[in-house]
Formats: sequence, C-alpha cells, structure tokens
Amino acid sequence: MLCIGAAALSSCSKKQDAQQQQQQVPELAVITVGPDSATLYTSYPATLHGRNDVEIRPQITGFLTHVHVQEGQHVAAGQVLFTIDQVSLQAAVDAAKSQIMQAEASVKVAEANVNTAQTNATNNKLLLDQNIIAKSAYQTSVDQLNAMRAQLNQARAAVSAARAQLVSAQKNLSYSVVRAPESGIIGTIDFKEGALVSPQTLLTVLSSSNAIEAYFSFTERELLSFAGSDGAGSVESALKHMPAVKLQLADGNIYPLDGKVISISGVLDTSTGSATAKAAFPNPDGLLRSGSTGKVMIPSRMNNVIMIPQSATYEIQGLKYCFTVDGAGKLVQTPITVSPKDDGKNYIVETGLEPGQTVLIEGVGISAQEGMTIKPKTGGAQPAQ
Repeated sequence: MLCIGAAALSSCSKKQDAQQQQQQVPELAVITVGPDSATLYTSYPATLHGRNDVEIRPQITGFLTHVHVQEGQHVAAGQVLFTIDQVSLQAAVDAAKSQIMQAEASVKVAEANVNTAQTNATNNKLLLDQNIIAKSAYQTSVDQLNAMRAQLNQARAAVSAARAQLVSAQKNLSYSVVRAPESGIIGTIDFKEGALVSPQTLLTVLSSSNAIEAYFSFTERELLSFAGSDGAGSVESALKHMPAVKLQLADGNIYPLDGKVISISGVLDTSTGSATAKAAFPNPDGLLRSGSTGKVMIPSRMNNVIMIPQSATYEIQGLKYCFTVDGAGKLVQTPITVSPKDDGKNYIVETGLEPGQTVLIEGVGISAQEGMTIKPKTGGAQPAQ
C-alpha cells in the first residue's frame, strides 16, 4: 500500500511539473519570411519655395495708412494689400484738373484772338489791293495774326502738359493702393501702419500658392545612379522615367499629394560636392508654405527580397542579429546584414536569412534569449510593404 501511494504521488508531481513547464513557455509572435516586393524611400532634406515668389514693393514714397492683410493669409489676384496716404496724391490730381480747365480756357481765348486777327489781316489785304492802306499797315496785321497763332500753340501745349500732369497724378494715386499681382500666400510684414515706405521698401513677399517647389541636394554618387554610371543614360532621361515622389512635412506627416522631380542640376557644387534638384508639388488648399522645410522621399522598387521589422533586430558590437525559431521552438541567434536603404520601420535582409525561416518579432531585446523555448504565435505584425 505504501509503495502504491508513493508511486501515485510521484506521478502526480511529474504531471504538475510538466504543466508548470508548459505554462512557463511564453507565446511570442513570429513571421515566416519569404521573397517579397518592397518599395523603400530615400529621404532628402528639402526647403519649400513658391513657384513664383513676388517681392511686393510700393512704387511711390509715402506713409502707410492701412494694412489690409495678415501674415500667412491667402489672397486672390487683384486683392488690396496696402494703402499709402492719398491726401497729397488726391490734391495733385485735383490741381492737375484745375490746370487743364485753365489751359483749355486760355485756348478758347487764343482761338478767338486768332479768328479776330485773321479777319483783320484779310480785310487789310483787300484794302491793300485797292491801294487804300499802306503795305506797312497790312504787314502789321499779318504780324499780329502770327503772334495770336503762337499764343494759341502755347495754350494748346499748356493743355497737353496739364493733361500729362493729370495722368501722372492719377497714376501716382493708383499706386497708393498696392494690390496682389497674383493669388498666393502673404509672407512676413515688417512695416505697420504709419511707417514711411518708398520704392526701395520690401513690404512683403507673395508666394504663389497653387504649386510649391521643394529644393534638395544629393551626392555625386546619387547623381550617377540617376543618370547611369556607364554613361548610357542621362539626367534628362532619368527625369522622364522618375516615379512620383512624396513629401514628409516637418511634423513627420506625409503630404497627401504626390509630386514630381522637374529638374536636376548636372553641375556639382565644388564646395559641397552635391547637386541640386527641384520637385514640384500641387498645393490647391495652401497647406504648403514657402520657407517651410520637409523631406523629399524618392521611392525605389525592390523585388524578391526578404524583409523583417526593425524591431525584430538587435545589435551586438555593431553587428545586427535576429532570432530565428527552429522546429523545436528554440530561439537561435542569427547574424544578418541589411541594405542601407530602409523605410524607418523595416529592414531588407541581404544575408543571414533564407525564405521559409521563422523569425521572432516580439520580445526582442526584452525577454527573448538565445536557446529559449517559445510557443510561436503566428499572425503578428507583418512588415509594411
């Protein structure tokens, strides 16, 4: 009886140990790697500029009486931006109109004098032909006619000068209202109401808002990769076949509309060893602002590659490792090499893994250790394609 009881207790103890061991085996997420296609983006720091940044300067000198817009405001073509003091300018217009009236009155008087002198000269000519008056008397009337005609010409010239002065005064008055030459976004406004401005004063910069251009640079090696290092290609042909690019904003978000690289400088800056490129992005809602920064993201398509999450890797003395899971559920520390291109979330594995292998993607760097036994849990987070 004692032997039977001891055997029963021993059997129960072994069952409890086995159950405890099963309970202690962690269940961690894994993925099965295989040849996939991936699109990775290479990011380049960029500065944004309006396609057409217009400097707004007044065309006359005067005091600002009203600022109609605010910094960052979207304005339409022809919208009033600034008003310069119009009192003296309106006075100049009124004075020019008064001069025109006076000059036109002088013309009428001169015309009447010419008509009178013409009649007198005609009558004297008849009298001269009849030997009634002396030739000198007739010549005097002719001289008076010429003098009246000269006065008439002077009066007409005065009218023309007054009209020209009126046009100039009206033009200056129109210049007192500064309007937007095209639609766009208002930049910094350094001058407020009451400030004295002149044609040398930069009131603000109006950035065209319908399209924004991102300026970025890349190295000589990258330029060769665009054009083809064997000389078979060219920058122009590379531009034609270059895919759409994306823009990462300063807050890390991706701009929803794709852009296009429209120019690549084939000349390298000797001081930096880099070339300049320009990408255009549509901006219908005015979200992008001139002077902002971001990153131009150029995609590259890769086929038949093995891709794993970056969180599934760890480093030891500068070398990258991941955990593969063998048939018994044990973790095997596996060295890998990865492509220098990545999307910030996944790695392209160049060596160290084969299609069909199981890779641990949970607990790496926390609880996972070499030789540890786990219960693989499939359906974990897959690498983003």
